[in-house]
Amino acid sequence: MRMSAATERAVQAPRWRVVAVTGLGQIFAWGSSYYLLAVLAGPIEAENRWPSVWVMGGFSLGLLASSLISPAVGRLIEHFGGRPVLAAATVALGLGLLLLGIARGLASYVVAWLVLGLGMGAGLYDPAFATLGRLYGEEARGPITALTLYGGFSSTICWPLAAWLNAALGWRGTCFAFAALQLGLILPAYCFGLPRESAKPFPFRRIARIDRIKTLQSHARPPLFELLAFGLMSMGFPLAAFTMTVVSVLLLSILQRLGLSLANAVALGALIGPAQVAARIGELLLGRRVHPIWTMAFSTLLVAVGFGLMLIGPAYAWLGIAVYGAGNGLRSIVRGTLPLAVFGSRGYAVLMGRLAVAPLLVQAASPSLGAILLNALGGYGALAVLLVATLLNFAIVLILAGVIRKLTRS
Repeated sequence: MRMSAATERAVQAPRWRVVAVTGLGQIFAWGSSYYLLAVLAGPIEAENRWPSVWVMGGFSLGLLASSLISPAVGRLIEHFGGRPVLAAATVALGLGLLLLGIARGLASYVVAWLVLGLGMGAGLYDPAFATLGRLYGEEARGPITALTLYGGFSSTICWPLAAWLNAALGWRGTCFAFAALQLGLILPAYCFGLPRESAKPFPFRRIARIDRIKTLQSHARPPLFELLAFGLMSMGFPLAAFTMTVVSVLLLSILQRLGLSLANAVALGALIGPAQVAARIGELLLGRRVHPIWTMAFSTLLVAVGFGLMLIGPAYAWLGIAVYGAGNGLRSIVRGTLPLAVFGSRGYAVLMGRLAVAPLLVQAASPSLGAILLNALGGYGALAVLLVATLLNFAIVLILAGVIRKLTRS
């Protein structure tokens, strides 16, 4: 059967270009939304005289908006492909940053974060993974891992950039500069660098359920174990998202509570990016030999060890941050590769949209909850809570490994 012109263009598009363009988009999508308040929260609080819970509350509402649209984003990617969805996400991020820069009250600040939330829901890792899964099917593990190499540099690039822009232009000027990057650089890169794919029939829920039943029957796999695997992922991914979100937003504050200066905290926080990238290079070179569930187990263990080292004291904070960064780097890969390995590529974009809901809901509450924990328990107490959450997640991963073994034997 002859392929359509759109499908031929998708197949002929160089894989390195697709990964590079999507990776560039991830660097600035994360840096201009998720990581933004790590640098700008203080200046925003100081200018507006708002309590930190209000500032973080806007971010939480943005994450809530992103969770609500995630299933629809997955269906859109499954139908149209990732190019138009990621481009639309870039427009939403740029518009949200412009609105944030001109916000003069709490209401307009919240509206800006709701728009940014739409951009996050359509433009961060899960939609990007879904895009690669639709393009490359069962062979998407390598491109997904390569994509996360780019994303790992987001905080390393964007935190110093945001700090420099804030010193030169103020926090509002920083928002405008990041908006210009989104609309002037990332949007054209997506429009001209990603392939246009042929549309598929819309994956309505009833049709998706019928397809899933047919897949189960053809593979003779027990539906109970597939449901268990999905349920355990829906528990483990949110726990990992909680720890990652608290660290991403509050790491500098936690380190200062441990007795470090702001300059030292920023310097140590910058270790996360290189540690993530180093771990992802290891996954890219060796990961094909290992099932993603064991990558997930190793990732969770590294995060737990990282928190434990930070709990020992400031002298070990640098090592704890590096170990945590390596574990978190692997965690980002597993979010895309584990569902692909367990459930296959059929309906992958829709599945990723559904799996993204619970983590994003948890992430919506995490900044405020983390701030409460930090104020109530201090730096060491907050780290202890993160360690307990990670150990619980490790137990879930081990149970999930047993369920996956049952599935592969069926």
